Amino acid sequence: MFLQLVGWYAVWPKKVHFPPYFAHFIDRSGATACKNPLRLAKNGHFFVSDATNQPVTFNFALFYQLPVLLNERIHLLVTLGHYLRSGGDEDLEQAILLSFAENSWFTESNTRQALQALALEFLDEEKLRHWTAHYPIKSDAAPDKSIGLVMAGNIPLVGFQDWLCVFVSGHRAQIKLSDKDKRLLPLLIKKMGEWEPKSLDYTVFVAETGRLSNFDAVIATGSNNTARYFEQYFGRYPHIIRHNRNAIAVLNGHETSAEILDLGRDIFSYFGLGCRNVSKLYVPIGYAFDTLLETLHAYREMANHNKYKNNFDYNFTLFILNQMPHLNNGCLLLREDPSLQARIASCHYEYYRDVAELNDLLATKINDIQCVVGHVALRDYQILPFGKSQEPTLFDYPDGVDAMQFLVGL
Repeated sequence: MFLQLVGWYAVWPKKVHFPPYFAHFIDRSGATACKNPLRLAKNGHFFVSDATNQPVTFNFALFYQLPVLLNERIHLLVTLGHYLRSGGDEDLEQAILLSFAENSWFTESNTRQALQALALEFLDEEKLRHWTAHYPIKSDAAPDKSIGLVMAGNIPLVGFQDWLCVFVSGHRAQIKLSDKDKRLLPLLIKKMGEWEPKSLDYTVFVAETGRLSNFDAVIATGSNNTARYFEQYFGRYPHIIRHNRNAIAVLNGHETSAEILDLGRDIFSYFGLGCRNVSKLYVPIGYAFDTLLETLHAYREMANHNKYKNNFDYNFTLFILNQMPHLNNGCLLLREDPSLQARIASCHYEYYRDVAELNDLLATKINDIQCVVGHVALRDYQILPFGKSQEPTLFDYPDGVDAMQFLVGL
């Protein structure tokens, strides 16, 4: 009833990698012979059958690692974008609910915001084709290189762009997920596999207790402490290692209420946990904070979130007990501090005399700043409009390192 292939690895001169399952197999004539998945029996033998359960002869040389062409990969991503913009389905809803149950920072509204941002900027056909046109990507290459991805879990799907670059470049992503964000990306990969099963060969997830292995290059994201560990562990491989960065806002005192409201999105989106969230304000000497604090009070519902409120109360108590000067509008604490990184539910500020002085100061912090919002022109930075820090484009690579150029050059 079944065609049994015994000792498959002994027949081929090198180890053959099989994806989890495929849409179809190919017979000697090139026609579709069957649509049943490849099944691996407990004794290690491979079995295939056609729709009538009759033995079928296959030309496995044609079948071996059939690639998903670049145009097909782009089409899959566009389909994923349509899926997300439409709201998804019960599977996505379940993944969102489980993510929140396992990590209460991942509220449904925050996760939906992240999904819509991906669909808008990363999964639009015109933007994808414009982006890929800038790189020498091999259209028909099978995924012969394994790229280890160590992903952070501070905001929903924060590592999606790294996976996207690996997938589009034609390599295989070997992903170590954060235990804080382990539901969403596997669900999206699973959906793409339902639309094109061959695409599953481009992504492998490492078990929670497992480690990356047999990889050719690494992209790892973590804190300053973990980055030092990554440098030691992955240093001998081609790599991109990322550490803590923060976004800043430069104000001139002439911002409108609408602009300050937009700045609130840069501060409060994802509870301020992202590397593109504004955690530091640079303001001119003599700046009056009253209007800013009053306008940002529009985000007071943030204090209804249990974890955010706990952090706000803890930091407020800490400031009071230590007699640390600060400003407070009920949902955000402001404190003068030279550090770029602020506690949850708080933001630092620092005064500047003029733009020339500010340029010199920020030049010393270029490796610690992810992006800048405002409308004050700066020498070394591209300035984003207020409200746009959490809307990166395909060309906005974390830490300014072109991950796609890195991958196509391997």
